[in-house]
Amino acid sequence: MDTNSTDTKVKAYGILFLSWLFPGMGHIVQKKYLKGVVFLVGILLLLIFGVIMEGKFYDAKQLHPLMYLGFLGDLGSGAFYFIIKLLGLGKGNIEAVTYHYGTTYMACAGLINYLVALNAFDIARGKRK
Repeated sequence: MDTNSTDTKVKAYGILFLSWLFPGMGHIVQKKYLKGVVFLVGILLLLIFGVIMEGKFYDAKQLHPLMYLGFLGDLGSGAFYFIIKLLGLGKGNIEAVTYHYGTTYMACAGLINYLVALNAFDIARGKRK
């Protein structure tokens, strides 16, 4: 096995993890500054608006398969998911008119971040520019 291809794979997986953990960071590390900042700001705004609209993060303790999908979407927000949870936000208020919109914004932020991380991974592997 070629050492160079092994190094590229390790680097690509490191960028995938970094991009999942901090949205847009995988692009910034690869000197795609504009893309990285746009992705970071976009995902962060979705999360902020979701919290402002009193949305909630899905709970993994609920035993319904669709709730697991929502939880996986939320988990896609990386470090921001854990920060929001630690701050005690993202619990939601079902009485708020915007509750469902906020919950959807928060799940979509994570799902979009998965796509951003995969794009950074493809760039690191040389499949995209």
